[in-house]
Amino acid sequence: MPFSKKNLPLKSKNISDWYNRLVIEADLADYGPAKGTMIFKAYGYAIWELVQSHMNKLIKAMGVDNVYFPLFIPESLLNREKKHLKGFSPELAVVTIGGGEELEEKLIVRPTSETIMYQAFSRWVQSYRDLPILINQWCNVVRWEKRTYPFLRTSEFLWQEGHTAHATHEQAWEMTIRAMEMYTKTYRDYFSLPGYVGKKSPAETFPGADTSLSYESLMPSGKALQSSTSHDLGQNFSKPFEIDFLDKKGKKQFVWQTSWGLSTRSIGGLILAHGDDQGLRLPPELAPVQVVILPVVLDDKILKFCRQIAVRLEENNVRIKIDERDDERLGFKINKWELKGVPLRLEVGAKELKSKTVTLVRRDSGGKESVKLNQSAAKIKSVLDQIQKNLFNKAVNNLKNNTREINDYGRFKTQMSGQKGFIQAFWCGAPVCEEKIKAETKATTRCLPLTAKKEKGRCIYCRKPAEHRWYFAQAY
Repeated sequence: MPFSKKNLPLKSKNISDWYNRLVIEADLADYGPAKGTMIFKAYGYAIWELVQSHMNKLIKAMGVDNVYFPLFIPESLLNREKKHLKGFSPELAVVTIGGGEELEEKLIVRPTSETIMYQAFSRWVQSYRDLPILINQWCNVVRWEKRTYPFLRTSEFLWQEGHTAHATHEQAWEMTIRAMEMYTKTYRDYFSLPGYVGKKSPAETFPGADTSLSYESLMPSGKALQSSTSHDLGQNFSKPFEIDFLDKKGKKQFVWQTSWGLSTRSIGGLILAHGDDQGLRLPPELAPVQVVILPVVLDDKILKFCRQIAVRLEENNVRIKIDERDDERLGFKINKWELKGVPLRLEVGAKELKSKTVTLVRRDSGGKESVKLNQSAAKIKSVLDQIQKNLFNKAVNNLKNNTREINDYGRFKTQMSGQKGFIQAFWCGAPVCEEKIKAETKATTRCLPLTAKKEKGRCIYCRKPAEHRWYFAQAY
């Protein structure tokens, strides 16, 4: 049964057990009947709806329109871009029978939509006047994962995927950057999660892309979470899919393309990064319920007072809930809403009714204070802002305290076998060194910061000259 702290392991003792149990106890999700699938319950899906609502505004501010493409992709389309197909082959779900008959051509259940979209682009683009194409879709995708975790890695997940086509590479690169700036704003302002932004190594680059950018967050386990990506696809898809156009001089050109996405694994990062031994701690921007009002006793006068408070808050666009259940004790309700991570709790009893006050209790710090009713709406809005910033600042300090510059490979290995975290280390760029480091430490190159300056150093592995410090970490 959900809402029981007794069933929740301590995060400080076993983060994996804590995470898996919390997803169930906080009523976020349940396991689907097919291996690796997940049911979004109402509370968990409400978080995703808030992500969608916030991001839709940012996406449309870039001039990008929402569309929807089919779930099934003919196998021949994936075969057109060999690197793309090779990158996804182990994860593909394939339909071979439809309507009781064997299909003439296999259908791939959408792992991502480049190929099916770009076949349409080839029909839509004839002239430079048809460009740019700027589209996004919110949808589900399927990747047949061997090891799954709720939200973080499931065989089917939800995401948004943006796809654009441009007349010049400069325009495409600008969009690649703008998309990553959008994700950076989303994570910092809504998720209260800092991270490192940079280019992926060739081995870690999205199949079919020239350059991939990623937002890398740090989880309490010391592992990195690739939280979103933005890809400069160059002309790697436009040539095989024949997406060409006549420029202003009447000369045939191939378009330059981008793709970028953020998925429901972001909710997994949200849970891991901010949760504590008591359960979830949701930043107010992404909390389905920002304020829960708890009547100390279910007295008619107290309930009427609670509703007066609720009206004031709703008028100020605060998401509120009054817990009027009569089959749960107050202590149980407090534990329940702490477990569900509601940022602010209001306790209202005879004392508050008499003094026309409300008692505020913060989920992030446990701090408690009394506020006059006529000042409550403004005060609560201010406290919610403080909670949002406090969670972000704590995450910033955690990121700083667990990012280290290391020049000695022995120390690198020791760090990755213990506390982990991000390591900034020189890498010569040779794939063999990257492969050896991964084999020996499970750490991968996460990204090279876009602002990285050239330095004189030696590769952490082979000791040959190197120009840049890369971020390394073990990853989910």
